Amino acid sequence: MEMELFSAAFFSALFAIILIDLVLAGDNALVIGLVARNLPKHLQRKVIFWGTFGAIAIRVVMTLMVVWILKVPGFMLAGGIALVWIAYKLLSPQSDAGAAHAAAAPAASFAGAIRTIVIADAVMGIDNVLGIGGAAHGSVLLIVLGLAISVPIVVWGSQLVIKLVDRYPSVILLGGAVLAWTGYSMIVREPLVTPWFAEHTSAKLLIAVLVFAIALAPWFTARLPAQLQALVVLLPAVMVWMLAFEVAASVWQVRVDYLLATTTGEYLLEGVRWLGWLPLAAGLLWLRERSTRRNRRLAGG
Repeated sequence: MEMELFSAAFFSALFAIILIDLVLAGDNALVIGLVARNLPKHLQRKVIFWGTFGAIAIRVVMTLMVVWILKVPGFMLAGGIALVWIAYKLLSPQSDAGAAHAAAAPAASFAGAIRTIVIADAVMGIDNVLGIGGAAHGSVLLIVLGLAISVPIVVWGSQLVIKLVDRYPSVILLGGAVLAWTGYSMIVREPLVTPWFAEHTSAKLLIAVLVFAIALAPWFTARLPAQLQALVVLLPAVMVWMLAFEVAASVWQVRVDYLLATTTGEYLLEGVRWLGWLPLAAGLLWLRERSTRRNRRLAGG
């Protein structure tokens, strides 16, 4: 049944759509702002304009195809992985250095910025489309209004992000964390793996650790002293090692609690769990030290 124009239900739905846009369109603004920061000032406005145009165009297409898109096996999983990759690239030291070479090759940098924005918008826009579509209750007018309202939010939000990043560079880390969280939520909501995650809930925490460790690693690696940089990989790796035993316990129905172990096999399993990571950590540190020495020799000629 078509919603009556300017009724209480109409305005209630419109208010819900505005809130959805403020929350979800903010992600698109964040991506556009973070990508545009790498370009010269005279190109930033162009990136914001075309990035916003691309975001809205993608949402229009998704609004028409959302039911079909959600039926594509692996779409949510692939989209989540793509967002983790985008977060990793945005937080890499090369991203901060991008502004230096952008002036020498502005066309390539501009095209690369638009490509990154379009990919991110394509995988992040699904939540916005689903939210607006659900709140609109089938009203074409409300869907159109929702898309129109998101335009100024994305444009102004992108400009605000650029200003904040210029003044507070740590905002980039926040942006990467938002992308990582969105990617994680898409991965665990993939219909192909949702039933498995429902049975093995500890696996969600393992995936979360992996996602955030991969996405945020470049930021911390670039800012920690050389002697501490190995911790960026080592600490998440130890956590993943421990959580992997929790996942294995739920899959194979074995006990991994040392205090409750009753058989020799269970005690051996616990020994591997608590001590097995030590040779792996030692091997990682040895490889890192060897790589560092080799790089120093190469740099010294």
